[in-house]
Amino acid sequence: MSAHADALLRTAWLLCGDAHRAEELTQQALVRMYASWGRAGRGDELAYARRILVNLRIDTWRRRRREVLSAPEDLPEVTAPDEHTSTHDRDQLIRALALLSPRQRRVVVLRHLVGLPEAEVAADLGVSLGTVKSTASRGLGVLRAALSEPTTEGSRR
Repeated sequence: MSAHADALLRTAWLLCGDAHRAEELTQQALVRMYASWGRAGRGDELAYARRILVNLRIDTWRRRRREVLSAPEDLPEVTAPDEHTSTHDRDQLIRALALLSPRQRRVVVLRHLVGLPEAEVAADLGVSLGTVKSTASRGLGVLRAALSEPTTEGSRR
């Protein structure tokens, strides 16, 4: 699992939008993975770990009853540098993801940012294939609208 820890951390960060919570979720997922290695070792270990990660995120949301997402304008301007994307692009993406509902965010992250097929996302989240398709479509519509709006540094609407 050490080879996939970075991918799990990135997925957790995209699911919750907070680096500290993402680290906690990833650590909890790896601990649960270790505890259930007998079951997980028989199939696709990474898919099993992602399922644990998504379930932990859902459990966190349920415990809190209502997820508190930061408003896009309240998100930090500068995030840790990433070698694959520019800081500005990543910041824009996180601000746009914060506009989605928790379910839309999970579906969009797993489907388009992690790259899972629709059937696997449906199985991971325990929803129907049609739900994944419609939720992804609505979520992408929100993202398109948010990312197509021209923004300037000095002014906000």
